[in-house]
Amino acid sequence: MEILILAIYAAIVWLVFFKLKWLPWNFVSQVIVVTLPIVGLTVTILWLNVVAPSSHDVRVVNYVVQIVPQVSGQIVDVPVRDNQHVSRGDVVFRIDSVPFALKVRQLEAELENTRGQIGQTRKELDAVRANTTSLRTRLELAQRRQQQNQELVQKGAGDRFALEDAETEARDLQAKIAAAVAEEARVNARLGAASGGEQAEIAETRAKLAQARWELEKTTYRAPGDGWAINVQVRPGTYTAAIPLRPVMTLVQSDQQVYALFKQNELSKVEKGNEAEITLTTLPGKIIKTRVANVIWAQGQGQVTPSGDLPRTTAELPPGRFAVELDPEDSTVFLAAGARGAGAIYTEHGKMIHLIRKVIVRVGAKLDYLILKLH
Repeated sequence: MEILILAIYAAIVWLVFFKLKWLPWNFVSQVIVVTLPIVGLTVTILWLNVVAPSSHDVRVVNYVVQIVPQVSGQIVDVPVRDNQHVSRGDVVFRIDSVPFALKVRQLEAELENTRGQIGQTRKELDAVRANTTSLRTRLELAQRRQQQNQELVQKGAGDRFALEDAETEARDLQAKIAAAVAEEARVNARLGAASGGEQAEIAETRAKLAQARWELEKTTYRAPGDGWAINVQVRPGTYTAAIPLRPVMTLVQSDQQVYALFKQNELSKVEKGNEAEITLTTLPGKIIKTRVANVIWAQGQGQVTPSGDLPRTTAELPPGRFAVELDPEDSTVFLAAGARGAGAIYTEHGKMIHLIRKVIVRVGAKLDYLILKLH
């Protein structure tokens, strides 16, 4: 654009001073003719960098999910291939589920067996409690007989042997009650303490069964989102392990962000919603209309990592740049993950010279057609 302006200016100078000779070509006019474009272009470019800042570092970034198996086993099916598009919920690989299904069936049987044992123990506890109640009733009768015989013996009308027999029966019943109480405590202890409204044994078995069912479900791994399966490293027959963590493939998700990096003093007039344009080397000649979504006012030099060392201030760091998140208006345009390019933001100031920046952006887009290499 600057060259085009200079060419137009040179044509006007030639027409005025040489062709039509409206003005004399002397020392004063020569100084003016040379100084005017230098000053004009300098002021225009400096002001343009403020009201329509440009960036030669535009990046397309995709979220990447490392696909790591959550259970260990032999892979029996891989229905996806490299660079295949998958949708959320699509199966990307399956692990042999037979060992996990057998474990679920084993724990289901163990749960039923535990429930049956606890039910039998409860019946046994009811029987022990009934026996204890019966013994206590008999003890009350025996103690009443003992008291009656004792009163008769004291009056000389009773049989001493009957009194001794009643005392012996009472002591025998007291011993049986003590044994019954101990048996009741033993059976009650077998039931265990309650856990979340269930007996501890049932709760423990139920938790193991839930874990086994979860592991069985995880033998089929489904895509966590829309995207492309990249770097598929497994085939049927491969044994994969949950630990150590080793991805078996990578999912490049469809969700994207477009960032343009600017120097810190270029963003003084940039606001959310400003119009912007970008070009990508992967799409030569194409102008992509965007809007400023956010200015991310943070970068790595603003972070101090917690440590015992004092912050270093002597070494000069390279000037940091801030990222501006851009929102493309046309969602149908394919943006390759990792694509690089250039762009510009058009603020609400100095709109009369935005045209210059737009021409520069479009010239740069056309130059992307050039492949400058000799081999």
